[in-house]
Amino acid sequence: MTASKILIVEDETTLREMLQYNLETEGYMVVTAGTGISAVELARSENPDLIVLDIMLPEMDGFEVCRILRQEKMTTAILMLTAKEEEIDRVLGLEMGADDYMSKPFSMRELKARVKAMLRRMSMLRPENADKTEIISAGDLSIDLGRHRVTVGEETVEMKPKEFELLVYLAQNKGQVFSRDQLLDRVWGYEYIGDTRTVDVHIRWLREKIEASPSKPTRLITVRGVGYKLEG
Repeated sequence: MTASKILIVEDETTLREMLQYNLETEGYMVVTAGTGISAVELARSENPDLIVLDIMLPEMDGFEVCRILRQEKMTTAILMLTAKEEEIDRVLGLEMGADDYMSKPFSMRELKARVKAMLRRMSMLRPENADKTEIISAGDLSIDLGRHRVTVGEETVEMKPKEFELLVYLAQNKGQVFSRDQLLDRVWGYEYIGDTRTVDVHIRWLREKIEASPSKPTRLITVRGVGYKLEG
């Protein structure tokens, strides 16, 4: 079995080397970059399974790196690192296409748990691990697991990796209500340490893509005081 490849993007040499050492001891192949521009170049040439991406970088910040890679349709999992606690930074990272974020300082144990969970989720969503004939439908919403494609009616809808994962999970459990904590645990893949508004942000993005009227959703329903469900 080929080891997963991780790209670490961090301009602080000591932290970059510490991250590299700890992830290599877990059996991962690791490549590193110290600037935003070199991060984009390495992501293109190395095609990593996951990128650990600091926000504060010379030449080009992590937000721009993330935006460029997602614009190029790269589906690599991205874990953003930030020294900032402001909610706007977290949401902006998610808006740019990051799958998750961690605030500095963090423990290596937590980082390794996040990395392991993210790689496991990405592996489960690869076409070779999905039933290539499996299509999940909810009304005129169609999810092709093998092709990693979502359509509403005749229109193909572009999805970020975590949006797709969340939609698939809800569609596989149509009509069942899940709390934010349950969705974080089952879609993000670990006991989440942080703000459950991450789920609300992703739900809002999904509604903008699959609902005729996002402000009056008929598919992705809020069950007040409980959580969310997908009707179909």
